[in-house]
Amino acid sequence: MQPKTHLEIGILIYPGAQMAAVLGLTDLFQAANGLENAGQSRLRISHWEFPAEDGAPLRVFDSAPHEEGEPVVIVVPPAFGNPIAQDVARRYAAWLRERHAVGAALGSVCTGSFILGETGLLDGRRVTTHWTFDDHMRTRFPKVRLDVDQLIVEDGDIITGGGAMSWIDVGLRIVDRLLGPSVMIKTARSLLVDPPHREQRYYSTFAPRLMHGDAAILKVQHWLQATGAKDADLARLAEIAGLEGRTFLRRFKKATGFTTTEYAQRIRVSIARDLLQTGTLPLDQVAWEVGYSDAGAFRKVFTRIVGLTPGDYRQRFRA
Repeated sequence: MQPKTHLEIGILIYPGAQMAAVLGLTDLFQAANGLENAGQSRLRISHWEFPAEDGAPLRVFDSAPHEEGEPVVIVVPPAFGNPIAQDVARRYAAWLRERHAVGAALGSVCTGSFILGETGLLDGRRVTTHWTFDDHMRTRFPKVRLDVDQLIVEDGDIITGGGAMSWIDVGLRIVDRLLGPSVMIKTARSLLVDPPHREQRYYSTFAPRLMHGDAAILKVQHWLQATGAKDADLARLAEIAGLEGRTFLRRFKKATGFTTTEYAQRIRVSIARDLLQTGTLPLDQVAWEVGYSDAGAFRKVFTRIVGLTPGDYRQRFRA
């Protein structure tokens, strides 16, 4: 009987890396190994760490130490707290670029995307990271096509996950790639987790930009928040800002990243989410409470922003 081929997945360990994700991914891949069919490839899991002094990264853990070869996938786990500093991240960038140049796919979880960003390989690519670091990511890597609505984004040979616990989704997607969907689904079932088809926007809350330095626009933002954005009439908003209509619209979009309509919708949906999670009002009444006389229009807006219908959202997240 011929020996099975090992497909190596490397996990990068760096200062501040979340070891729960490192060990969780290791266990997930080992679980997948126990569910593969006879004759299938198996996964080799390795942990890579750079020495304190300058030098090449070393395998500090290897589930198949007698095997030859290099990782076909390298995953960067999240860090605790804020994303890793640029000067520290650059230490890993050259090695990641080298591995990618010879065919390795790259993955990240949550703030691990900031290390991938330093490689330059994310420029022009669609990626995700934790939604609270949206502005930080766009500022540091302006060429990246960021989509923080998604919990996981797979763009060819780059896989990125949103929240810190998205290592489960990233890990399952890698199992799907390397061992096939059947083993991936078996692995998910054995671990009692959903297959990776969730979206980060189910969980994110609206966090408006407030530190933009435009006092007139900030005044309008505070008024919209205080009134639940039930009145988003352009003339009224421009009057509050003390600006001419076109000037107001231009400055509002520049400061907040949204049109006034989009901004008001997000405030209303945020309030609706709270009502759906904690209350028992019928859906039509929830729509009315947040400023929609047409429940159908409310449903369309809610579904577009959250990714779930109001009814599905209540069923999933009701306290």
